[in-house]
Amino acid sequence: MPPTVAVVGGGISGLAACYHLARGPRPPKVLLLEASARLGGWLQSTRTADGAVFEHGPRGIRPAGAAGTDTLHMVSELGLEGDVLPVPGDHPASRNRFLYTGGALHKLPSGLGGLLRPVPPFPRALLWSGVRDLLAPAGTEPDESVHAFAHRRFGREVADIAVDSLCRGVFAGDCRALSVRSCFPALFQAEQRRRSVLLGLALGSGERRAGGGRMAGGTPRCRHYGTGDTPVLSPAGKERGAESGLSRRARAERWSQWSLRGGMESLAEALAAFLRPRGVELRCHAPLRRLRRRPDGRWQVGPWCGGGVPCPAPPHPMLSFPQLALADGTVTADHVVSALPAAALAEVLPAEAEPLAQELRRIPAVSVAVVNLQYEGVTLPVTGFGHLVPSSEDASLLGIVYDSVAFPQHDGAGAASVRLTVSRGGWRGRAGMIRGGAHGAAGALQVMLGGAWFGQSFGDPATVAPALLLQRAQAAVREQLGLEPAPTRSIVRVHQACIPQYTLGHWQRRERIGRFLAEQQLPLSLVGASYAGVSVNDCIASAKAAVGRLTGQPR
Repeated sequence: MPPTVAVVGGGISGLAACYHLARGPRPPKVLLLEASARLGGWLQSTRTADGAVFEHGPRGIRPAGAAGTDTLHMVSELGLEGDVLPVPGDHPASRNRFLYTGGALHKLPSGLGGLLRPVPPFPRALLWSGVRDLLAPAGTEPDESVHAFAHRRFGREVADIAVDSLCRGVFAGDCRALSVRSCFPALFQAEQRRRSVLLGLALGSGERRAGGGRMAGGTPRCRHYGTGDTPVLSPAGKERGAESGLSRRARAERWSQWSLRGGMESLAEALAAFLRPRGVELRCHAPLRRLRRRPDGRWQVGPWCGGGVPCPAPPHPMLSFPQLALADGTVTADHVVSALPAAALAEVLPAEAEPLAQELRRIPAVSVAVVNLQYEGVTLPVTGFGHLVPSSEDASLLGIVYDSVAFPQHDGAGAASVRLTVSRGGWRGRAGMIRGGAHGAAGALQVMLGGAWFGQSFGDPATVAPALLLQRAQAAVREQLGLEPAPTRSIVRVHQACIPQYTLGHWQRRERIGRFLAEQQLPLSLVGASYAGVSVNDCIASAKAAVGRLTGQPR
């Protein structure tokens, strides 16, 4: 009989792991376990009767790099080419990005002219920040905060305004707490190689593979191990991704990002449709209660009882097979691929894995409130992707995305409209409220709130009132974009603990996790956003790498 692999967590990382397992020449028996009622994790799209699409999580994917190429190859294999909505490089959503600071919107400089003269909100020409980087000595610390790194290399204004806003937009995090080595490894490695970030990026890596699982320049690979010496999770390397007609088209047309006609959740739905006829068992409403190691080394996933009540512990908890305890039963597996958030995995590990659990608990995550707003009969004061807000301006408001600019196909049928998404706080998947009916197509905005500042701004994300978040989002749109009318449709979602935070020393935590898995020879792979990248591409790449190492057949 083929071995059994249990994949725990049905978000994009878990689905991608199942996809790569099912495509092998000798696929194992694959079982996916998801605690909630749906698959897809943070890929959440609301589709309305009038054809509008609202994204509550990722709203677009970048095609760049090997990971971006691999994702497009997956999309092609899933038969979604005809549903892809590309944003070319010369589109306003690609060229125009804004900051809101000092009570006004400011377009970020682009092109040589924007570097040679002072452009608000920066008091000096950014050329001087580049000169500073070329002259500054290389850092000597093994890690430092993103803010400290940017301040040292480019100056206070760049660190306080641009980099602060960037970290809020990507990680919903505080750049003074985030690790540059883990959050922006390309910048860290560029300085290590060439002493200057700009020179390092311009001249490339000149990379030589070094021993000990490290890249040249001293930056360790993220390694997660299964049985024996087989590494089963690492971030995408420098190798080329799997080419497809779609990836070649993206390169030729210089796409900056892409989405799907039915929203990003369509990707999860297509993966599920691909997996079912290939014998992959997909179980929802199957929360993992605990993992146990059997004497023969396999996992016990369970036990579970009917109605979601855990069964009493068996009299011999440390038998030799991996077993997974669910709310309604037990599964025995030869290998477990965990796509759970690090903190969630820590709570189900057996007692003898407490050193691993302690490291996993040190990887925090923040919550984000996402408010989708649709307006009719209004015009945005600027055209672009959206704007970010530095923490010095308004800590609670991360930014506003102009959804209708990048993807007008999601506006739906009817009158011209504007869709916005406002995001605040940190995440934890709790549905809020939905208001409005079919009003015809409307422009949409997405407002993002909270993140690392959720608690101090709104209190407990588990109990915050959706009406408070909606009120704050509408106020931000009025103040920053001048849109006075009430939105015709609004949706509020609170995603609790949704974005992992790679704080100082994250790379050392990853190394300690890898060493523990290797030394204990645990048949366990760790994939997902908690370790080596929070984007959709990163999550898919981590799953691909883990499966390739597990099966001994790099993909």
